[in-house]
Amino acid sequence: MNAFNVINKSVLLVLPAEDFNETEFLSVKSVLISGGLKIFIASDAYSLCTGTSGLKVKADVSLYNVNVNNFSAIAIIGGGGIKKYWNNTLLHSIVIKFYKAGKITSAICSAAAILAKAGLLNGVKAVCYPENRNELEREGAEFIDTAVVESNKIITGRDPQAATEFAGRIVSLLL
Repeated sequence: MNAFNVINKSVLLVLPAEDFNETEFLSVKSVLISGGLKIFIASDAYSLCTGTSGLKVKADVSLYNVNVNNFSAIAIIGGGGIKKYWNNTLLHSIVIKFYKAGKITSAICSAAAILAKAGLLNGVKAVCYPENRNELEREGAEFIDTAVVESNKIITGRDPQAATEFAGRIVSLLL
């Protein structure tokens, strides 16, 4: 990968305030940074985001202050805490803005349900954490049982084991 091609490319990583999947976060962050991308964390946490095993992460930007023009892609990290955001209209409007701007719009694990509930997966091939499959299908997505699915700049990942491939797909699309 040529770092020159990704100069000034930034990815917005969205974390729930509590109970995000630390493996997904750390794997995705590592792959994106090693691919030459800049990472910014967004959340609605009042102080620090807390992972499932207690990892604390400070958000760089509040969800309320996200400017889609400042980023090349968005990636929403999963985990048990993201389920509280499935029907979050602010997050829905953010992902819709990314998608309409032709930017990479991605989510892994349980977070894929946010893309579905925002209306982005209707008639689209996608994957999510297997237990949440009904959430995607209810919104018109075509569930594909594989690690990562890419469809028209929408990338979905199944689970923590797919995080490296998921992030790699973001990097390769941005090159």
